[in-house]
Amino acid sequence: MMTTQTEAKAPSLPPFDYTPKPYGGPSFEEVMALRKKFLTPALVTYYKNPIMIVEGSMQYLFDEKGRRYLDAFAGIVTVSVGHCHPTVTRAAVEQFQTLQHVTTIYLHPTIAQYGQMLAERLPGDLSVCYFVNSGSDANDLALLMARLYTGNWDVVALRNAYHGGNYSAMGLTAHHTWKYNVPGGFGVHHLPNPDPYRGPWGRDEPDAGRKYAADIADHIKFGTPGKVAAFFAESIQGVGGAVTYAPGYLQEAYRIVREHGGLCIADEVQAGFTRTGTHYWGFEGEGVMPDIVTMAKGIGNGAPLACVVTRPEIAQTLTSRIHFNTFGGNPVSCAMGKSVLEVIDQERIQQNALERGAQFFEGMKPLTEKHAVIGDVRGKGLMLGVELVKDRASKEPATAECAQVFERCKEMGLLIGKGGLHGNTLRIKPPMCLTADDMKFLLDVLDAALTEL
Repeated sequence: MMTTQTEAKAPSLPPFDYTPKPYGGPSFEEVMALRKKFLTPALVTYYKNPIMIVEGSMQYLFDEKGRRYLDAFAGIVTVSVGHCHPTVTRAAVEQFQTLQHVTTIYLHPTIAQYGQMLAERLPGDLSVCYFVNSGSDANDLALLMARLYTGNWDVVALRNAYHGGNYSAMGLTAHHTWKYNVPGGFGVHHLPNPDPYRGPWGRDEPDAGRKYAADIADHIKFGTPGKVAAFFAESIQGVGGAVTYAPGYLQEAYRIVREHGGLCIADEVQAGFTRTGTHYWGFEGEGVMPDIVTMAKGIGNGAPLACVVTRPEIAQTLTSRIHFNTFGGNPVSCAMGKSVLEVIDQERIQQNALERGAQFFEGMKPLTEKHAVIGDVRGKGLMLGVELVKDRASKEPATAECAQVFERCKEMGLLIGKGGLHGNTLRIKPPMCLTADDMKFLLDVLDAALTEL
């Protein structure tokens, strides 16, 4: 911890007309003791001195003492339109008071209406929805569908990717920190990441996308039977540190994979639902049309909801056996998902993501000139990353420095994420109701925390 003499003065949070309810529950110490005794030790807690969050309103969170924080990580990119957004909350309460649960073995209007609304927001023939509970579930199901439909087994994924924590999604993931030492990932081939910052071909290489994608064709020839089931890619790598790909990469990768019998799967778990600002879906900004789209997190603004959307003929593959998800399509979750789509449309959420993202990049220009520790600023809309390095020439990860900035931001009232294989990238992915004043506060806090380095 730095001394008070070297700490920068904390910027002030923007005014917010909201008073949190008095907290009368168990103390921080009691909750920590209960957690340590009764919850899995695998749980990760942010910060050297963890915080306890008991209330939220739109882009803000409150701890048990009533302190307000700007949430710039959105429950790990999950709260899309705002904590306890009144429209979403109202829909959840009304549905909860009417019918809390019924499985898909019965008809229910909410899931059918929601399926139509969601499909209408996807391009082409992506029109059939299968609702599940999490992004890991969605990617597991997409993998199964691709293998059934193509009759092929091998799958191409990218290094630095994260696709979930269940057994099959862990196999698709390519971070050793997220993979247990057990057999897994059979048939998954992790190919070089088309990262313009750290890869061999940078942003100045006009043909970088094609050069990165060429490795896919080469590997299929030498590392597979010559046919593949699928190509998995996040539209922007999330856990990997908000990595955007070399221009044209996905277009060429999709072409090559389809030539070898595979389906193209877009993981929109973090980049979807207008977060990139320019488009409703991240893949649209890359000029590609996937065969299967997986989505979760922001889909329900906090509800345990996810979905696989695909073409009718691909969806048909699951009818050869019985396939069922008990909570997939739960009425309350679907009511929340439906209301999220309504809020995105009614409150110009996509436009706000675009404008606040532009404000961020503009504000980071002087900070990049001022702070040599900033190696790369990247992302789209409100899916942003700031990679810190010890030296801009060597690009050695500044892991300890990133941790220090991360901690100081919290102490000044700003909650952000941290990612990348080396934990040296600040992840900034707030609820998309963030205001211009909030973004100015965020930039001021980053400047203050970086100055202390």
